Formats: sequence, C-alpha cells, structure tokens
Amino acid sequence: QVQVVESGGGLVQAGGSLRLSCAASGNIFFIGDMGWYRQAPGKQRELVAVITIGGSTKYADSVKGRFTISRDNAKNTVYLQMNSLKPEDTAVYYCNADIFVTTHNHNYYWGQGTQVTVSS
Repeated sequence: QVQVVESGGGLVQAGGSLRLSCAASGNIFFIGDMGWYRQAPGKQRELVAVITIGGSTKYADSVKGRFTISRDNAKNTVYLQMNSLKPEDTAVYYCNADIFVTTHNHNYYWGQGTQVTVSS
C-alpha cells in the first residue's frame, strides 16, 4: 500500500507565507516526478509546480518568483514554500507523486488535499 499525505495548509493574510509538505509512504521503490496542484471553488484543478527526481522544476506563470518547490528523496517528501501569498492563491492544494513500486510498475498517487486560504 502507498499513501500520500499533505500537511501545512491554513489561513494567512495577503503577503504572508506558508510551507506545504507532502510525504509518501509504503511499498516505494523510488519516486519520479512530484508535483503540487490546486483547485479553487468553481475552477478546474491546475498545476502549480513540479519537480523531477533530478531536481528540475517547472512552475505555473502565476506563482513564478513567489513559490519554490523542493524535495527530499531520502524522506520521500516534497515541499512547497509559498511566499507573497495573494487572495487568488486560495484553493485546496493537492500533492501528486509518480511512485514506482518496482522498476517498471508505477502509478500516480494523489494526496487528500490541504486548504490554503489567503485573506485580503
């Protein structure tokens, strides 16, 4: 069994910061890409940031320069440091991980989501 669990959401004022964490556990051989997505009320889920196993990163234009994604491969954990938060960042944030249980057998796993609310 594989589990992906997010933590670190909450309520913050505009201009503030939050750090999200996402830890994978279970029968894991290694983890490929890890990413953060978000879904605001009435909107589709969108990619926020993704990081490869080698550390290459990609960001949505709306968060470039404000958010930083990182990972600790030894801990099977990915982080999202969010600075200069804006009310439009308010959403449920989801972690996604491409988890290999053997060399060739892998699936994409989602966490349960964590609420981030930015007040103006």
